[in-house]
Parts: sequence; C-alpha cells; structure tokens
Amino acid sequence: ILFYLNGFYYIFYFLATLLMIIYKSQVYSYPDNYLALDLVLLFIMAILEAIRLYSGTKGNLTEEEVPLGVSLVISIGCIMLSVYFLVWETYILKADVIINAILLCTYGLEGILQIIAIAAFVS
Repeated sequence: ILFYLNGFYYIFYFLATLLMIIYKSQVYSYPDNYLALDLVLLFIMAILEAIRLYSGTKGNLTEEEVPLGVSLVISIGCIMLSVYFLVWETYILKADVIINAILLCTYGLEGILQIIAIAAFVS
C-alpha cells in the first residue's frame, strides 16, 4: 500500500518541485547553470523513482527478495537527491522543506518495511 501511496505522492512532489523551481527562477536571480542542474537532478530523480516503485511493487507482489533489494538500493539514490533538494538547492522555500521531509519519512518507512519483507521472504 505504501508503494501505491508514494507513487501518487511523488507525482505531487515532482509537480510541486518543478513549479517551485519555475517560480524561483522568475522571482529570484537564479543562476542559469544552477537552474539547469536542479532541473536535471529533478528529472533523474523522477526516473529513479519510477524504477524504484516498479521494482518494489513487483518484488512485493511476487514475494521475491531481489526486486525488493534493487528497490532498496535505488532508494539510497532517491534519498540523496531528496536531501539535495532539502539542503543544497540554490533557493530553499518552506514548502521545499515540508514536501522533502514528508518524502524522506516515506522513504524511511518503506526502507524499514522492505528490510522486514526481504527477511521474511528469505526465511
């Protein structure tokens, strides 16, 4: 269920972050090279998130530990990108902090549940 909910939340997260980057580029003096970096990282994160959710859902439904493990490893990259948008992005708004904190909490909860599921599938 958490993969399903996170899929919908990530769509919201992606659109909100994209709109906030556009907003910040219009309101603040956003350096072009940092704007391109933020956009590229956001799209890389979207691709990783799609792979992570697909692999995690597949592993959960088929009760296989390998897809869940792949999803868990990809989660590390997604967490690092989320931390980038939380801490190192050029301009950070309060809305950035809130949506990234929620995303990091869901990653943490999913990671714990994936480890438990992998342990259950192995034994």
